[in-house]
Amino acid sequence: MTIAQWCVLAACLLPILTVGSAKASLARISRKQGGYDNFNPRAWEDKLEGWRGRAHAAQLNGFEALPLFIAGVLFAQIGGAEQARIDLLAMAFIAARLLYTWAYLADRATLRSLIWAVGLGLSIALLALG
Repeated sequence: MTIAQWCVLAACLLPILTVGSAKASLARISRKQGGYDNFNPRAWEDKLEGWRGRAHAAQLNGFEALPLFIAGVLFAQIGGAEQARIDLLAMAFIAARLLYTWAYLADRATLRSLIWAVGLGLSIALLALG
């Protein structure tokens, strides 16, 4: 697998790890007291507040960002673009997503939006290579 393909895997796992932090933070609390509810996880996630709620929102945004990023990597590779350039853009996208998640959890809305725009630009740059 190429570095870019590993980045696709990382981008797919990052949203799961993001909300996993909220779930893990409440692992010692029973479901009835507001801890993680595996019987109804979507409703539980919708009730999260504070950084945990932002972790859930970051998870959703991470999944929303996936199609364009994956398409960008695939189009660039199928189009025969230079693999080193694809890898660099893909790694930069992962770095942007990590920073985005940090900014979301830290409640830094403006910075988060700027980082989001960088990630979008990187996905578009990958598409343009194809």
